[in-house]
Amino acid sequence: MKPSELFKQLKSLREQWREQSFAYTPEQQKEYDRLIKLRRERVKSFYANDRVSKGGSSKPNVDVT
Repeated sequence: MKPSELFKQLKSLREQWREQSFAYTPEQQKEYDRLIKLRRERVKSFYANDRVSKGGSSKPNVDVT
């Protein structure tokens, strides 16, 4: 599943959740859990493959001459 498709489905489920007095039906809850699991696996793979920004270096890059 493409990331954009996953986000669209999650957004749709969140809108339904809001319209249903902040409660999912059992089928919606299963779908939500499945989508969240896919998203978390994708993020874990980014960390595992070192595709996450680690921020700048801790030492300033200043030449003192």
